[in-house]
Amino acid sequence: MDSNPSRPTSADADAAAIAEFGYKQEMPRRLGWYTSFAVAFGFVSIATGIFTTYGTVLNTAGPRGIWTWAIVTLGQTAVALVFGALAARIPVSGYSYQWISRLANPILGWIMGWVSFMFLGVVVVAVDYTIASTILPVLFSYQGTTMNAWLITAVVILLQAIMVAWSTRATQRTNNVAVTIQLVGMILLTVLLFIVGIATGKFQWSNLFSTGAIPEAGYFSIGTWTHAGPWAMGFLLGAFTIVGFESAANLAEETKDPARTVPRAMWQAVLSLGVLGMLFIIAVTANGGNLIELAQSDTPIASVISNVLGGVVGKALLVMVVISIFSCGLTISMSGARLVWAMSRDRRFPGWQALHRVNKGTGTPLNAMVFMLIIGELVLAIFSLYSTDALFSLFSAATLLPALIYAGTTLLYIVKRKSLPPSKGFKLGKWEIPVLIAAAVWLVWELAIFRDVSFRECWLYILILLAIGGVYFAYLMIRHGRAGLTMPEMKDIDKELDEADLDEVAVAAGRESA
Repeated sequence: MDSNPSRPTSADADAAAIAEFGYKQEMPRRLGWYTSFAVAFGFVSIATGIFTTYGTVLNTAGPRGIWTWAIVTLGQTAVALVFGALAARIPVSGYSYQWISRLANPILGWIMGWVSFMFLGVVVVAVDYTIASTILPVLFSYQGTTMNAWLITAVVILLQAIMVAWSTRATQRTNNVAVTIQLVGMILLTVLLFIVGIATGKFQWSNLFSTGAIPEAGYFSIGTWTHAGPWAMGFLLGAFTIVGFESAANLAEETKDPARTVPRAMWQAVLSLGVLGMLFIIAVTANGGNLIELAQSDTPIASVISNVLGGVVGKALLVMVVISIFSCGLTISMSGARLVWAMSRDRRFPGWQALHRVNKGTGTPLNAMVFMLIIGELVLAIFSLYSTDALFSLFSAATLLPALIYAGTTLLYIVKRKSLPPSKGFKLGKWEIPVLIAAAVWLVWELAIFRDVSFRECWLYILILLAIGGVYFAYLMIRHGRAGLTMPEMKDIDKELDEADLDEVAVAAGRESA
């Protein structure tokens, strides 16, 4: 028994922390640093992104395009630091939706929340489709078809949703194990590729600077108004892979000391996978042999590893990638459910009456997860019926949408940086200006790549989804007006304490005068 009943418990502290933003603590805070790091790292999933997009980069930018990875890492690290500075000030589920709603206005915040929802609804399909379309056929030596790829993807999305809805703790433990396997596996693979490749003479430094089938002339050109140059297209390798680290901020209300834990988890995840990914890509490319032939492979990464390390190791890689992709989809599903739940408790999402509830039996936003499952299966069905190049369209949308989120949030920070609320654990300090410049320059460059005509279908999908959101937003404005979009009040604890002290002084002065 507590001998001092007046001493606040951790539950009391958690409740007070979230009450500052006008909410109740509805889910337990169980996430420590490694779990938060694993959420950020698992969403990014270095094995998933590189395995999925490496072949595309060989065909659009050539082997030399791999060096863009280093630039993307620097740019996304700067973005992660900006997000960390905001997460330390407003550590609430909903990340950019919450930040922009409270620091700019709820209308812009709602738009950012809807864009984030679109991203999470699309990217889970893009990620899981990779398992069925390119990995399982090679792993189990069967002929993949469009129909069985879509069916397998639908089952994978369902399994991930069931786990997220059933138990947050089980989901987190599964993701922790998967991320650990991915980290250890990628480090071992990279080391073996360097050692065995150099020892057997298969490691060719010249491959790292080759353009492959891409002409040397005009390789570094900026391009035209409707076409990006070959070198610019190489950025898609890192741009598709190094996204989703902000999912750690979306679970802030379930994280211990989120103002310190979440920012550190985000930037450390980006930087660590950036360094590891660069070394792995160098090792694969240098051992790639004839890179023009390699570009025609459906699984170029697996082909290189099988050639250098043998078929057994190649199969082990595929198993690791399957684990990584499943973990990635699991994290996406969990983050998506939290975003829908966070917007619904503010009555800002279609069907909020049901979606804002936390199930008492599971302790999870069960209804929100079921909703995200339906959205994922719907997106899957639409792409399977109407798109002839669905995979590229999905990857493109899953790269463009986070770029829009990052650009909008960074712009908010730049505009509001002089009037931000006090940080509760992480500050940019003297690095603020350099970090903001790096993030802004990188994001402008990234968005400029999407002017390429090959992304036309991607833009069309996004405009359709925005139009759907616009219809609901118009309903909100007609039904409730601008006043109905106000956010729960952010309480200033220091100010309240100061006011309480002044009240005590006034009372004491009144007694003396009496």
